[in-house]
Amino acid sequence: MTPPGFQSEQAVQLARAFEEEGVDYLFIGKGAAILLGFPFVTQDIDVFADRTPENGRSIVRALKKVGFALGSELENALITGNDFVQIKTDPFDLDVIFAPDGISSFAEAKSRAIVLEGFRIANLRDIIASKRASGREKDLLDLEYLERFRQEFERLHAPDLRTASQIALNRSQSKR
Repeated sequence: MTPPGFQSEQAVQLARAFEEEGVDYLFIGKGAAILLGFPFVTQDIDVFADRTPENGRSIVRALKKVGFALGSELENALITGNDFVQIKTDPFDLDVIFAPDGISSFAEAKSRAIVLEGFRIANLRDIIASKRASGREKDLLDLEYLERFRQEFERLHAPDLRTASQIALNRSQSKR
């Protein structure tokens, strides 16, 4: 039996299976923040997936590889892209979210995503926006800590500042 709560190995297994099956997704929620170093715990893994039937079928194949026994109702919910699909069976708890609160589209979130050590992770600003928009008490309680973590993460991972002349020089060199 799997220990209760989020385990990093679960994210590794899921990311590997999603990659093998070509799933278009992002880790989201507190589990995603944990993958970035947020020092808290959570009970499940949340993923934000692109809502297409092809992607849904890929998700089903990937989850079966990881060991989920999906019934026809869950398979259908994933293929049709129900807004929120909660899976509470072995090997671990998983929420597949096709329409998270506070995020306008998967394409926009994907354009802001972070890829770290093979994990596709929603931007911390999107994670915070989603938790804020949900209005759930447990999510609202996390906001202060997530916001502090985001500030520190962005400070530590800020891109190097470049001058306009450096940018122009890089463009002219890349055109050669």
